Amino acid sequence: MLEGSILKQLVDGRAESDTTPLNYGVYYKNTLVALCHALEDCILTSGSAPLVITAFQRGKWYLEEADRYGAIADKARQIVIMAAPEAGFHDHPTSQRETVALVDLASDDPVAEEWHLMILSPDYTAMVLCQELSAADYGKSGVPEHDLERKFYGLWTFDSALVSRTVELAIAHVGHYNPALQAQLSDHLSALRQQNPALRDEPTSLSHTVTQVVHYLQGRRNDLRGNLTFSLVEDLEQNLVSNELQAFLRMAQLVDLSDPLNPLAASEVVSLLEMMGQLLDLPAWQLQRLRLAGMLHRIAPAPDLANLPNDGPSCPLIPEVQALRLMPRLRAVATIIAHQGERWDGSGYPAGLAGDAVPLESRMLALVAEFQRRVAAARSGPTPVTDGMAVLGNALATCQGEAGEQWDPKLVEILGLMVMGLQQGMSLPTIPAKITLGAGLLDPDIADQATGFGSSSALLPQ
Repeated sequence: MLEGSILKQLVDGRAESDTTPLNYGVYYKNTLVALCHALEDCILTSGSAPLVITAFQRGKWYLEEADRYGAIADKARQIVIMAAPEAGFHDHPTSQRETVALVDLASDDPVAEEWHLMILSPDYTAMVLCQELSAADYGKSGVPEHDLERKFYGLWTFDSALVSRTVELAIAHVGHYNPALQAQLSDHLSALRQQNPALRDEPTSLSHTVTQVVHYLQGRRNDLRGNLTFSLVEDLEQNLVSNELQAFLRMAQLVDLSDPLNPLAASEVVSLLEMMGQLLDLPAWQLQRLRLAGMLHRIAPAPDLANLPNDGPSCPLIPEVQALRLMPRLRAVATIIAHQGERWDGSGYPAGLAGDAVPLESRMLALVAEFQRRVAAARSGPTPVTDGMAVLGNALATCQGEAGEQWDPKLVEILGLMVMGLQQGMSLPTIPAKITLGAGLLDPDIADQATGFGSSSALLPQ
């Protein structure tokens, strides 16, 4: 990372107590164009005027997007565009808008090597924070000839805490060039924080944004088919697919981060599912599917049972699950998640399936997720239970009492074996702590580069 760059400042300024992970990846420009267009266009449908700060590297890249930014300027509280100046940079009509400010970067400014998009508002927050690879980073292959095959290193996120901190850094950098604009941006930031001190989105409200991101990335993939211009078509397509999955993983991660009582839910559920799957001797492809279902299971909130139709079994459309189905490789995972509310006795939702008619993975996910939730509630409730053995035993006993009605009795027996192992000191499987490129979760032939949400030690007796 370049010294003085905003990305490096963010990394260096993180405190040991920071819990929000920085999930780095390498992105082709082809992917970043689609990703940024999707995130920018969501500004047009957001409910409040955001503060938008961007870094375009060079003025000519801004000029390619200037017309789009004219529409965004109608919605934004303020737009700041940082780039090395070029002919026409200041002359485009968008640049003359009252809410648009240009910052001419010096040729030796490390931010001129970065690609940023920061969107901050009380109801919609997103960020892309990347730095272009140097010629040395490309190695023997050299810098690609095609512009869209250039590579960038960094991260993108919906997490408002990260975005807010990065906006502060960007405002400070603007101050080196324009102190008056810095003061104005600081006032905007203060006003946004007063409007919503947490600046924390509801994770489920991101389903529209995630759907938009997936649509844009898939559109970019369609453009690649049969295109002989690129030399790295397969790599470009894989990068797009990975980021489609990352969009869902980031939304799921926010669900956990926004739950102070159960912030490790996804990682612990994945660990328990893998343990149960191994005891059932499930094949690797099924374990892979369960792993994804465990990571994503909280993005689909339970429906309001009081408002479900009474005219027989039905499958109401849950937006978050429908969004998962946009990716063909996630349709089976979407089915697992959609049916996690079914009960063994047939009185559950969404389809009123009973017994073995409920998909096995859905039965496993539902039982494990509820067991994990009860353990977390016992440890974090108004009167926390500190005896780890008792916590596990009580949660298991509750599930055993519901076997045959809510839960598959055979799976409850297996859960009992798992709890016995945990009480005797068995370790849960290790789950990587960060989300990177998620292609490995979708294709077993690709090295597993993705992902989890943190260590799983909290379930172990203490």
